[in-house]
Amino acid sequence: MDKPCHHELRNAFRALLASPASHHTASVFDPLSARIAADLGFEVGILGGSVASLQVLGAPDIALITLNEFAEQATRIGRVARLPVIADADHGYGNALNAMRTVAELERAGVAALTLEDTLLPAQFGRKTYDLISLEEGVGKLRAAQEARYDNALAIIARTHAGVQPLTEVIQRTRAYRDAGADAICLVGVKNFDQLEAITKGLQMPLMLVSYGNPELRDDRRLAELGVRIVVNGHAAYFAATKATYDSLREQRGIAVGNGLTASQLVTRYTHPDDYIAWAQQYLNLSE
Repeated sequence: MDKPCHHELRNAFRALLASPASHHTASVFDPLSARIAADLGFEVGILGGSVASLQVLGAPDIALITLNEFAEQATRIGRVARLPVIADADHGYGNALNAMRTVAELERAGVAALTLEDTLLPAQFGRKTYDLISLEEGVGKLRAAQEARYDNALAIIARTHAGVQPLTEVIQRTRAYRDAGADAICLVGVKNFDQLEAITKGLQMPLMLVSYGNPELRDDRRLAELGVRIVVNGHAAYFAATKATYDSLREQRGIAVGNGLTASQLVTRYTHPDDYIAWAQQYLNLSE
């Protein structure tokens, strides 16, 4: 079966951004899942940072995975992908210069697009877990990321969290990231259409919405009218695979299946988040 080159996949993603419709991502986490998503007709996939942390480290999504580890997983997927894949590049794994290295590595891995968020990562001593970097630093990272790419078809998406800052600041950041040359804006934490409409009014650029299946935002037609071109509902495929693995291994061992644990509960059990919370309180003095 013919496989398009990375440049062609990047152009395909840009065509999605330029289209009038909203497209839902497939959660891809290894080569096989990427092939399945393409075979089922998905227009775009996403390698989530949280999923990569689970798949590579068995650890919660708290910025423990390194750039090399993430890029290796992206490379495995990029080697076989027949659909455009977005890489959740977190904070670019450091400052603006680190973000440049991140762009170089992920471009070589074959991704079609990457998101760069303005969260202060990893969590800093004595700070909150969802602090944001300054607007000026966020703009600097975006400009550095654009400088680092060789293939201008690679889309660089600026991501910000609408749920941890006042609406006026969300609007200010999205306009600044647009003016800094972002190819799209990714929004997390949007509560409802009223908030989304306020943010998008006058923005006039493609949007990526991480909705996690929020029922208040389940209207593809309305999303499309507001400029949302990419919708991330979550990573159900990965969690389903985790649940299936657990049930299969229980059955293999002759242990009764049906203890009622959901996939999310299984991930919590086996990533030991309480240990990380305790260590963060003990060694980082996090305020929340």
